[in-house]
Order: sequence, then structure tokens, then C-alpha cells
Amino acid sequence: MNAALPDGQGAAPIAEVLRHARTRLAEAGVASPRVDASTLLAFVLEVDGGELQRRAILGHGLPPGLAPRFAALLDRRCAREPLQHLTGRAPFRRLDLAVGPGVFVPRPETELVADLAITACTGAARPLVVDLCTGSGCLALALADEVPGAEVHAVEVSEDALPWARRNIEATGLGVLLHYDDVTGPLDTLADLRGSVDVVVSNPPYVPPDAVPVDVEVARHDPRAALDGGGEDGLEIPRAVIAAAARLLRPGGSLVIEHADVQSAALVAHLEVAQTGAWTDVAAHTDLTGRPRAVTARRAGPRVEAS
Repeated sequence: MNAALPDGQGAAPIAEVLRHARTRLAEAGVASPRVDASTLLAFVLEVDGGELQRRAILGHGLPPGLAPRFAALLDRRCAREPLQHLTGRAPFRRLDLAVGPGVFVPRPETELVADLAITACTGAARPLVVDLCTGSGCLALALADEVPGAEVHAVEVSEDALPWARRNIEATGLGVLLHYDDVTGPLDTLADLRGSVDVVVSNPPYVPPDAVPVDVEVARHDPRAALDGGGEDGLEIPRAVIAAAARLLRPGGSLVIEHADVQSAALVAHLEVAQTGAWTDVAAHTDLTGRPRAVTARRAGPRVEAS
């Protein structure tokens, strides 16, 4: 018997295939077996979720020629390979982004960060935005997509992630400007923007070096460079992002930075003392699950050169 399909010959009913796949995924410890089973089968059939459900209700079968492909994908998902690596796509707000090995898969909680950054653009006719540690480009592209007239720059240092950001920028045609640079350095590629940026947004690496990610998919498949924030607390790179933002933002400009749920107090404290007088209106924000997820701040007064 095919490991992915119930017993029987010919076209197995889609509804039965889905039930079998959900059971296998649940037994493998996948957190969302119903969604994952439907997503994989819709991907194999090249239909959307609504059409998949219609076919299941009407008793349609999975064509035998597609069964081996679905079986192979289901096996890989049961082995905890990320769903997005299997389909090659990751939804993020209004976008459908290309992802795969070498780039961090966008997470739903990062949509809060996009919301905060979009709100921070309010009032600027042509807001100038910089996304530091862009990865797949999800935040930069969301800002370019949802903020009319925005000029958006994205920065990434990983040579593995850069091609994914470039691919998504080209595919969307949203005009984001991509820079190969290191946020822990002087960011010379953005020298012309210093002191003039309206919003700096970032989902930087922030996991402490010795921490083991809870999700099996993250631990096994997300690039370590996209996770390890450096230093004993994982905040070395986030602190570098804050220092870079201090150089880039105009007075009154906004910083939005994502963090782990245990790092909120530390980042708030750092912003309240970092470069005395550089930041005001420091605030913590929770995601839809109530967990601390992001910190915002405004650039105060004359620009202070950050070390």
C-alpha cells in the first residue's frame, strides 16, 4: 500500500486521502495537520483550497498519476520538513512569497511587526523605509505593497538569503531596493540615507546561541544565521539594529523591531538608556496570542551618532 494513501485501487477519494493524511501528520506531531494536509493536496492538484473542498464534497478522486508525488511530500512533511519548503511558497499578508532552504520562513506573528511599521508611516506623503535583516523580503515588500508612495530599502548580509529576497522583489515588481550589507557594520550602502529615514523595521536574528528552538522545523531547517542573535542573551544583533536605526532615522522617525517573548523588557530598557536622549516613546507590543513580540520607539531630538 502506498504510505500516503488508504487501501484500494484506482483514484482514492479525496476526502479519504485527506483523512488519512491528517492522521499521519497528527501522529508525526505536526501542529496543524488539517491545514497541512489540505495545503499539500491542493498543491499537488494545482487548485486552491476552495476547489479542493468542492472536489472532496463531490466525491472526486486523487488521480493515480499524482498519488506518488503526494505520498512523497506527505512523507517529507511527517519528517518535519517545513510545509513552505515543500510548496516553495509562504503567505505573508497580501503577498505570496518564494522560500526554501537558506532563508527564514516568514511567520504569522511577524505580521504584527508589519502592522506597526505601516502605522508608523502614517502622515508621510512619501515615507522612506529601511528593513534591516530582510531575509525573504517579507517586511520590506509588505510595506511597499501597503503604503502608497513608500520608498523601501532592504538590507541583508546572508548570501543564502539574498537570492530569495531578490527573487521576491523581482516577482512582485514592488520596486524595493535591495542592499548587500551587514547591520553590525557602518552600513555604508545606506550612507546617503542617514538622518532622513521615516521608519526602520527589522525582524533580526534574536535567539540566544545556546537556545534550542521549540519547533522541530525551525531547529532542523531554518538557517542558524537567521536565528542566532549573538551574545549570551541573543540581543547582540538587535542592539546593532537599534544603533543603526539611530543613525538612519530622522528626528521623530520610528523604529519597529521584533524579538523573542522573553526579551521585551531587556530591549525596552536598552532603548531607554541607549545613546542618552536618542529615543522616546518606547513601547512594548504583544502578538495575537498575547505574547510580547515587538518594541517600538521614536527618534528624539538631534541625531546622535551611535557606536
